[in-house]
Amino acid sequence: MTEEAENLDFISNPKVVQNYMLLDEIGVFKHFDKLNKEIKNCKNLLVAAVDVFNKTTIDEILDAAVWKISDQFLPSFITFLWRPHQNKEDVTVKSYKNYKLVDMNVSIQAIASFEPFFRTYPKPIAYDIFAFQVKDMDPATAQGLSDLNPELLIPIMGPFGLYGIVLIGKKILAEGYTPDELFFLEQLMSFLSQAVQNNLHYEHSVRDVKTGLYNHGYFVTRLSEEIARTKREGAVSSLMVMDVDKFKNFNDTYGHLAGDRVLESLAFTIKQAVRTGDIPSRFGGEEFTILLPNTPRQTAWTVAERLRTAVAAMKVPWDPPLPQVTISLGVVSFDNQTNATPDEVITRADEALYQSKENGRNRTTVWGAGLLFKIQRSRNSVSASA
Repeated sequence: MTEEAENLDFISNPKVVQNYMLLDEIGVFKHFDKLNKEIKNCKNLLVAAVDVFNKTTIDEILDAAVWKISDQFLPSFITFLWRPHQNKEDVTVKSYKNYKLVDMNVSIQAIASFEPFFRTYPKPIAYDIFAFQVKDMDPATAQGLSDLNPELLIPIMGPFGLYGIVLIGKKILAEGYTPDELFFLEQLMSFLSQAVQNNLHYEHSVRDVKTGLYNHGYFVTRLSEEIARTKREGAVSSLMVMDVDKFKNFNDTYGHLAGDRVLESLAFTIKQAVRTGDIPSRFGGEEFTILLPNTPRQTAWTVAERLRTAVAAMKVPWDPPLPQVTISLGVVSFDNQTNATPDEVITRADEALYQSKENGRNRTTVWGAGLLFKIQRSRNSVSASA
């Protein structure tokens, strides 16, 4: 039975009709309406929670929250100030209007200083009250928040501290936010915070801390799955293995912190170069891998060369300036005829990488390619690196 049918059934009950005036006078119907409203809000909150928990990335979690808040209140805008790395100060800003991602020219560098306040008051708060109470706000941040002119600030808190802040504008079709609506937002943010925590815990389990790429364990698991898939579906995939040429020189000459900066810069360049669906990971030390699903040999070589060229042009921020960073790469392809284990596929890619090192570094070698292919690609690599 629908909610409307249940209400009608209650109102049309002969005993209710008979005592309608009395029930109305003592407030039964108002209380009944209030209970129905609370039930509806609880249902909406549960639907929102399920939707948020079903998402697998931070962006998807935030997008789901935007839709639920917009459906419920239709605010003029929603802005997330998000700390993508909890041990760093940088802030990512995402703003939405009418359910769509927009650029609102928000420039806010840090929100970590707000954490003590929100630990004391972890609830939605009017921006005017917040600005009055937080006296030591960074001037640039204060101006950025003021320019947005939000109605509410809502913290996203967790055991690791302040993950982010949600800024919500005035409602388009109504005045202010009621206590019930503030309660709804507070509960929704608690679900959002838990979803974020779950995502962070998962990411920490599969990511390398230093580079943010996938870790060795996740890579081996995905490689095994990809080999099985190619056998099952008759697909062709490839694996790329690379490491930094003469990496020991960076550590010995400029120090291990400089070596760490090289690895971080390389990881960033890898992220920019890979395609959607590729699996970049840190294999260990200065060695990295990229799993390329549904990628034949020729395409894999092209991707490897594009990355090699991008790394050679990479500028690593350090004082004094560091020498040019180059990488050597080995590529292997596999399909349903390869019949190789994950260890064997990795070994073949390593053998190709070793050939790149032996032939002068800063080049790509494809394992098992024909002689003509090797000569042609070797010439192209030398030409590109000259």
